Amino acid sequence: MRVGIILLIVLIACEAKRQDVMVLPEQESVIDLSHIGKTKLSDYGFFQGELKEMNPADGIIPYALNSALFTDYAFKARFIKIPEGKQAVYNADEVLDFPEGTVLIKNFYYPADFSKPENDLRILETRLLIKEANEWKTLPYIWNDEQTEAYLNVAGKSIPVEWKHTDGQLRKINYAVPNMNQCKGCHLRGDKVMPIGPSARQLNGDYRFAEGNQNQLLYWQSHGLLNGLADIEQVSKLAAYEDQRVSVNERARAWLEINCAHCHRADGPAKNSGLHLLATENDLAKLGVGKAPVAAGKGSGGLLYGIVPGKPEQSILQYRIESVHPGVMMPELGRSITHEEGVALVRQWITEMR
Repeated sequence: MRVGIILLIVLIACEAKRQDVMVLPEQESVIDLSHIGKTKLSDYGFFQGELKEMNPADGIIPYALNSALFTDYAFKARFIKIPEGKQAVYNADEVLDFPEGTVLIKNFYYPADFSKPENDLRILETRLLIKEANEWKTLPYIWNDEQTEAYLNVAGKSIPVEWKHTDGQLRKINYAVPNMNQCKGCHLRGDKVMPIGPSARQLNGDYRFAEGNQNQLLYWQSHGLLNGLADIEQVSKLAAYEDQRVSVNERARAWLEINCAHCHRADGPAKNSGLHLLATENDLAKLGVGKAPVAAGKGSGGLLYGIVPGKPEQSILQYRIESVHPGVMMPELGRSITHEEGVALVRQWITEMR
């Protein structure tokens, strides 16, 4: 009897404790990023009207590169803001010298149907490069599903996306928005973050402005945005790797430069590899011809040399740009699938080497 009374008291006490415990709903943590950059893309005022239309506001100039980095077949809409009264300075070999306050704006998007590239667009992210205190700051913004706003996100994100490709087939991927440190990693020159694309060689081509087709460098010069431009006939031009009228050598070298040379250059993050892939590089050994890997590990695929002329199947470079396996594929960031047209071009280039 006494044991039963004791058990009853214990059960009542336990029940009382359970009633005292209140389970609160999990709260979504909100991180204040305002010390890094503006929280919303619209806060910058880069575009007028509906944000998703990407109509540039006054002082925002659209531009394009002759050869663009492959990012899982994403389309890109590029713009630049150079502060009023300031100018970029011409550089024959590297990216232009941009003034303080310059903003490079790159929007990544997919049309639902690649045969209709201007219809039914889905914008995934906008990356900003902002020059402040003589340094470049990288800021990634991710668009919402409603396509009404993009929000600063420093942690990166995987976004499922699908589209109808040029061959009529439906393709699906998980698009990877890089985190802020990954953005910095690709943009390093020595110990400084730098833009990759907007060099004079990349901008030396026509663009369809509101006023009509015009060479981009001459347009910038005539609008007071560029100082020191050489005679346009003397300015080097990086080939457009999609332009079938250009030689295979020029096209392949352009593809390798924009996809690989931001790391594989004398002052890039992969400088220790000894592989330098700028289109202006003339040393065959630095291009990988007959060059044994420094520390490729499994990335070599058991192959002996970076490039074996006439034999792409024996070339480490070809092996790595075709791969989609982490630790092997190159570039190691910015893609999850193979750029079929690009690797076919490089394969043809190596095949034709003698």
